[in-house]
Amino acid sequence: PSFGFLFDIDGVLVRGKTPIPAARTAFRKLVNSQGQFLVPVVFVTNAGNCLRQKKADQLSHLLGVPISQDQVMMSHSPLRMFKRYHEKCVLVSGQGPLLDIAQDLGFCQPITIDTLREKRPLLDAVDHDRRPNVLHSPEQLFSLSTVVLFGEPVRWETSLQLIIDVLLTSGYPGNPYEQENYPHIPVLACNMDLMWVAEAQSPRFGHGTFMVCLENIYKKITGRELKYEALMGKPSRLTYQYAEHLIRAQALQRSWEQPIQTLYAVGDNLMTDVYGANLWENELASAAAAHCRSVLVCTGVYNPHTEVPLDTRDSITETVFHGHRDFRFDPGLVEPDHIVPDVDAAVDLVFQLENFAP
Repeated sequence: PSFGFLFDIDGVLVRGKTPIPAARTAFRKLVNSQGQFLVPVVFVTNAGNCLRQKKADQLSHLLGVPISQDQVMMSHSPLRMFKRYHEKCVLVSGQGPLLDIAQDLGFCQPITIDTLREKRPLLDAVDHDRRPNVLHSPEQLFSLSTVVLFGEPVRWETSLQLIIDVLLTSGYPGNPYEQENYPHIPVLACNMDLMWVAEAQSPRFGHGTFMVCLENIYKKITGRELKYEALMGKPSRLTYQYAEHLIRAQALQRSWEQPIQTLYAVGDNLMTDVYGANLWENELASAAAAHCRSVLVCTGVYNPHTEVPLDTRDSITETVFHGHRDFRFDPGLVEPDHIVPDVDAAVDLVFQLENFAP
């Protein structure tokens, strides 16, 4: 094969924990009788609350085909490349087995929001029932050098408060705020999805919504913009670059000598899947190495009846552009190459375009 697939998961293969019926049908076409993939496939999800192996096991169960962890790319996977932060003491925010995830990525000294709360119990004061009854004696100083946002946490008010504390004290939470220390310590953020689709009829808040809260609180307090050292997860170039690397590694492992010319990114979200694929297509086209084609399915976030206005004069506001603050809105970047009903139709379309007969 001279092409590969980048599959989104939520809204394309599953809704919450419920498989989308077309997914099993699609994946039966992608493997041979021994369960080996006929083309390179990478699952590119903006989820970040578990290890790759767990996601691979879930997908194997849902799709009825064996998936390896090397085929799974979580929103935080590119953090493996950020080796300059791996030895430092970092604050990690999100949910799931955060320490396991951080250590699997190479971080040697991760500290969770819960651990920070235990060390500095006076900082978390919104919930009256969780306030400490007795004042703790001050502990020895410790410093955090970086904040890593893996995904949306459970108690937003606690995470927002403690992250702001870390940023406004240059990594010494519990100290008085020092607003002149700007820019603040580095912030690495994974998954910018404003919303995602589960079993509910309408989309749910994603990590992007948490980031909007954090950015606005920081700006309201300091009058300055929160800065990110890196943004990853779709639609960032970094994510597609890493996904392409995984696709080529698969082809190499199977000794497929024909170079991979085209990546097909199958997703349900204009602002992440389509935007990111088109952004990466521009990058690839300038290098003349390959192409990235976006295939939009109608089983998730995308609603064919509420399209983004294509004329930029048509009141394009934040209510329309659901992408992250640091990404520009370009109508061309949210134009999918193909729109199909579901993932099964997407696989059929790609096989037809590539004249590929399994």
